[in-house]
Amino acid sequence: MIEILNPTMLTRAKDTGALVADILYALKGRSAVGTNLLDIDRWAKTMIAEAGALSCYVDYAPSFGRGPFGHYICTAVNDAVLHGRPYDYTLADGDLLTLDLAVSKRGVAADAAISFIVGDAQPPESVAMISATERALAAGIAAAGPGARIGDISHAIGTVLSQAGYAINTEFGGHGIGSTMHQDPHVANTGRPGRGYKLRPGLLLALEPWVMADTAELVTDADGWTLRSATGCRTAHSEHTIAITEDGAEILTLPNRGLRLVGSHVEVSRIQRAGSTADY
Repeated sequence: MIEILNPTMLTRAKDTGALVADILYALKGRSAVGTNLLDIDRWAKTMIAEAGALSCYVDYAPSFGRGPFGHYICTAVNDAVLHGRPYDYTLADGDLLTLDLAVSKRGVAADAAISFIVGDAQPPESVAMISATERALAAGIAAAGPGARIGDISHAIGTVLSQAGYAINTEFGGHGIGSTMHQDPHVANTGRPGRGYKLRPGLLLALEPWVMADTAELVTDADGWTLRSATGCRTAHSEHTIAITEDGAEILTLPNRGLRLVGSHVEVSRIQRAGSTADY
């Protein structure tokens, strides 16, 4: 199903998108050396509930997973890249962590992901890989607008990733989003310009460039969900939800408020809205 949102739903989508970004912003700030992935999941659960939103993940049970996901956020570390199911793991200095979050509020979903390095270590290859996904995301957003086609976005993303030297997997990519998390059209991370669905104002897309350092092959973890690189190499993943407008593409998943988890209470303070795809 390809869904075109009306102005009321678009307004709600902006609120949901800002919430997703705010939660990711807060979780990144708390993801330090010694943090357990299960703690991140619990913090996400609290923030979602206190915002009056619903998790798109906890009961999610698609054909490619093994039963309901059962958690509130995807936490992918190092060689894990997609659908990372939180487990009892304590983050170490230099770990490459991806947080992927989707929530629904007032009937509209938004989805975003960020990759970053935990602690003080900054392995150059990991920094470069994260940067490549962020630049590819920015290129895909720049290619989106009324009259453009899905292939234009895919081509823009794929050009950046391939020029950076990464092989591109096309099994999983971006997608339509709206009243439900995963909708048509599929947005592959490489493609031919001028092909595919013609973009219309009111369409929401979740664009998500992701790469693995030295392979395009995925393997599924024993948990039935987490997708890892077949060679054990590191991975990175960046994602924004955008709305197609009359003037181009609007990024919905930029931080709008500061969220802090104090004990079991979420504390909110206003922050300046970020203006970059990577300003988390």
